Amino acid sequence: MTAVEQAPAPAGKTDGSFDALRAQLQQAASDFADGPDALEGILRGIVDDVDRAVREPLEIFPVCHHSPASAVAMARRLREKQPRTVYLELCEDMAPLLTELRNCRLPVAVQAYAGDVDGFPPEWAPLSVVAPITEASAEYQAIAYALDTPGVELVLVDRSSDHVFQWQARDSRTAGPDGGRGKGTGPDAAPAEEEAALHGDAVGVEIGDLRPRFAELEEHLLRHGRVRHWSEWWHQYVELPLGDSDHDTYRQVMLLIGSLFRRLAPGDAERVGVDEDRERYMWTRMREHLAASGADPADCLYVCGAFHAASRVAEFGVAGSDGFEITPRSASTWQYGLIPSSHTAIEAQFGLAAGSVSIAAAQWAKNLRRTRVQPFRLAGQAGAKKPAKRAAAAAAAPVEGAVRADRLTGFLQRPPVLDRLDEAELLGWSVDIVRAARRAGYLASTADAIAVFETSILLAGMRDRARPTPYDFQDAAVTCIEKDTVPGRRDVRRLVEIMMGGDRIGQVGYDALPPLARDVHDRLAPLGLKLQQRGVQRALLDMASQPELSACSDVLWMLRHLMPHGTARPIMGERRLGERPIQESWDVALGTHQRALVELGYEGVSIEQVLEQRLRRAAYDPKATTATVLQAVEDATLYLRSRRLADELGQRALEVLATERSVDGAPEVLRRVRGLLAYYRTSEPVLPPWVEAFVTTGYAHYCTLLPTAFTDEDATVAQVAAMLGFLFSMESLALSLGCDRTQLELSFAQSHPQEPARVALLWAAKVRLGQLTRAELRARCDDLLGNPLVVPAYPRYLSGFLHALEPVPQLADFVVELVSSAFARLPDPVLLPWLPTLIGTLRAGGAELAPLLIREAGRIFPARLADLDTWVPPWLAEDAPAAVPLPAAGAGGGAALLAEHPAACDALAELLGCEEGWAPAGAGAPGLALAGRHPQTAEALAALLTV
Repeated sequence: MTAVEQAPAPAGKTDGSFDALRAQLQQAASDFADGPDALEGILRGIVDDVDRAVREPLEIFPVCHHSPASAVAMARRLREKQPRTVYLELCEDMAPLLTELRNCRLPVAVQAYAGDVDGFPPEWAPLSVVAPITEASAEYQAIAYALDTPGVELVLVDRSSDHVFQWQARDSRTAGPDGGRGKGTGPDAAPAEEEAALHGDAVGVEIGDLRPRFAELEEHLLRHGRVRHWSEWWHQYVELPLGDSDHDTYRQVMLLIGSLFRRLAPGDAERVGVDEDRERYMWTRMREHLAASGADPADCLYVCGAFHAASRVAEFGVAGSDGFEITPRSASTWQYGLIPSSHTAIEAQFGLAAGSVSIAAAQWAKNLRRTRVQPFRLAGQAGAKKPAKRAAAAAAAPVEGAVRADRLTGFLQRPPVLDRLDEAELLGWSVDIVRAARRAGYLASTADAIAVFETSILLAGMRDRARPTPYDFQDAAVTCIEKDTVPGRRDVRRLVEIMMGGDRIGQVGYDALPPLARDVHDRLAPLGLKLQQRGVQRALLDMASQPELSACSDVLWMLRHLMPHGTARPIMGERRLGERPIQESWDVALGTHQRALVELGYEGVSIEQVLEQRLRRAAYDPKATTATVLQAVEDATLYLRSRRLADELGQRALEVLATERSVDGAPEVLRRVRGLLAYYRTSEPVLPPWVEAFVTTGYAHYCTLLPTAFTDEDATVAQVAAMLGFLFSMESLALSLGCDRTQLELSFAQSHPQEPARVALLWAAKVRLGQLTRAELRARCDDLLGNPLVVPAYPRYLSGFLHALEPVPQLADFVVELVSSAFARLPDPVLLPWLPTLIGTLRAGGAELAPLLIREAGRIFPARLADLDTWVPPWLAEDAPAAVPLPAAGAGGGAALLAEHPAACDALAELLGCEEGWAPAGAGAPGLALAGRHPQTAEALAALLTV
């Protein structure tokens, strides 16, 4: 037994309207269950639920979401009853936005959005609730009637969007609240397409979620109904019979179905508790409104889902108890807007079969033609016709008390109506699907059209149907046309859905957009594009001849940064620091991503404000790194041209850098700091204070981390090379700002790497510092090639030298020399197995630096093949220094002058590397010998001493 079944029986006595039905069900229960037991209680309880709802003074109108039968019955009942107050099961806080529906093309969804949450888990943010509305829905008929009829009040009575998540948190559930099964989570989930994502990750709430919650019951209905999924069962056994039924029959049948599904639901205490709380909430709100307005319940209409219409809570009815306490809303800030929706998005979010909403729309049009019911449409809505006169509608109002007559007995005993075959309609379907299949690449012919026609009739007969339904026709088309493969983008099932009505995609009108979205449309108006139109449009911007288009370029670049990929995509042109483009070309799809633009409007009144907020949020995020903050600084300069914001974020980058203890972002930091320095040096008279502080702090920071990084296994060679690049490229500026070069020398003295690539990187850095000469480095590399035990690791040394081109680009020719020497010296048995390792190492470890190496090799090696035989490598063309005869002491020239000043000669010898002392003339004095080797230097020094 569920909690619903254990509830007390409704108070009051029945009027005997359903006594005959009770007796029949009791007899049936006795026959099938061998005596009165639980089955009899369930069957009699269903009748009691119907009787209770029918006798309620405030008329309850049960509906099912996106049901054409519900929409037709609603339109008919509104014209008959003409209620003065309409209570609608929809989030009460969405009421102010409903008037904007007249500025939209359906289907659209009413959205409540909270970006900043207070009172909910932070990981839930942002919170979003959507309520899709289609023309073939009962709620739209009620909204259109109430908004366009003078003197009629529309009151939304369901829980607020905030309470949707409050109750979700209370039940500790992560799935979507009732009604919203999430994107494609149902068994009939629609295919994932672009249109299916129009609602994003929002929680869906919808009036009239009517589906068995008892899996065995749904399986039983599908099996015995000979259908594939729930949407087809509902279309065949509920939509068609109720499509042209009278109001009383429709109402009692929907109440019966709602009570049946409610009583046969599994005993999920959390789900049952939410359902009952929703009913208590709605009846409490209705009684509050009745008491405040003094409205007569007889002049009111309560539109709710059939599942909630058969309620047994104590608060049910205008005479129910008032013990339910509505909790206050949280401190979260909710914003509201309209977003475009589509049939596919509705099917995906609520777990409906693909194409079911499109088929429902086609059925809605058929019902209107057959019943000649005049539907309600909001005046001024896109595609709306002039409303018909309603003066004669009051004469059709039913006699009071007629709604209490038992219509269920006759409906349940009536055999199914067998609609005769409409051959013209089926033949048209068959011809249209073959035509569509040909356009999609199928080899379909007239024979296939005949086969589809006959197969549809055959399948309908096998399923006890005289007239094929759209689902029978869909199965027949797939069987006869699709064969083995799908040649195009769409399969036959999708082609049938398009043919039956297609995936209608709604559009939010300009007047219904938030201020930010309207501002974007206004600022992009000079482009001359139809921004509301879906699809990609090309925009050409020639800022040289039309300077006013520069403002459009700024908007497009900000949209590219803020909106999903594809909203604004540059084809030609780029934005860099210090550069202003002359021409640009863009692909703009603003209409396709209208939902994202509307949600962007929830964050601010202009895109500049939203961009500034997001940059600050990214910079002050607890997980922000120096690289991400520097990116925010660059974006603030590029898109907003805000020196104030850039300086603020630059100070934040300085704070983050001082607290980092890893070098993971060193390459990105180096790249962005170089770009910002180059920009400020060319555009500003002096560097901003934060840049100077960042250079000095970064110099000391990386000097401290360098010894650890050389031996840290988690740090890559590229990261260590980036650190060295920062230290060497910023060294002159850092020293001019007060840094001490001793920090760097001590850091290298403490660095003792063991891994070959890091060892090579350290050697290259020491060459840059002057602690190692090229000759010494060449000698070390020659020793590596001469050691058979080290040759297998030589590619890793080369990888280190390749990464060293970032901090020490002057070694490009030396790296070419190392590679060439390896190819020249290693024998083929060693070189050939070693070559794949070399190529793989260089590609994996320094692919971005390879162009520099290739360019240097192109400069060194001969340009023509014929010159290769006589070509001598530059590193081999250097001859040994020739012996220079020593001049005699007292000889003229610079050497004689140096001989006369032995102290100065010895000082010069010591400076140039000769450590021996002075010797008399003729004894081979070091200074004199050195002067003989370098006569030009001796002459220059002699001239200096003469002066």
